[in-house]
Amino acid sequence: MATSDAEVKVLGTWASPFVMRVRIAMNIKSVAYEFHQERLWEGKSELLLKSNPVHRKVPVLIHGDDTICESLIIVQYIDEVWPSAPILPSDPHERATARFWAAYLDDKWFPSLRAIGMAEGEDARKAAIGQVEEGLMLLEEAFDKCSQGQAFFGKDQIGYLDITFGCFLGWLRVTEKMSGIKLLNEINTPALLKWADRFCNDAALKDVMPETEKLAEFAKMLRGRVRATPKS
Repeated sequence: MATSDAEVKVLGTWASPFVMRVRIAMNIKSVAYEFHQERLWEGKSELLLKSNPVHRKVPVLIHGDDTICESLIIVQYIDEVWPSAPILPSDPHERATARFWAAYLDDKWFPSLRAIGMAEGEDARKAAIGQVEEGLMLLEEAFDKCSQGQAFFGKDQIGYLDITFGCFLGWLRVTEKMSGIKLLNEINTPALLKWADRFCNDAALKDVMPETEKLAEFAKMLRGRVRATPKS
């Protein structure tokens, strides 16, 4: 088992929201790390293949001789190894609630957000938008309960659910820009709209949250590659 002062590396890409989770957690803990930028569209590095031979995906945290994969597992590992500035709630019910919404975001909400940009036909696009909007209203209610009137899901500081959801805000803004629809707005999600601004302006996000224009160009490139791939 690596000690807390062992060398730390993060394998990832600048545009990945899942990699962003790890980098935000490291910033909250004020832990220095080396960011190894992967260029997945050009091929996966030997270090990545060696570090994550099962899924061959980023992010990967390398802590001394230990490797940890999958973003949410990594965030929990970081919280346990560097216990200052806790990320996960200490209360068992609050912790379970945060994990429930984290699973919802990864399994249901973010796939719907991605589907907006990749939808073929207006009906499919409208269906995806409806699912995203419905999810945001559920998350608006969750924010009210989790924050207990404070600034973040983690109450007075960025916590587990803030990281889990907030990492998608860059891609949410790109989707809004490219679709011409305000998914976060004063009418349906006023609390989340203000939360998103606070989250993105927090010091833990410095040099981590991608600029919307840069991310939009990257999204166009990805979409072009996907649509150019022959369908079986």
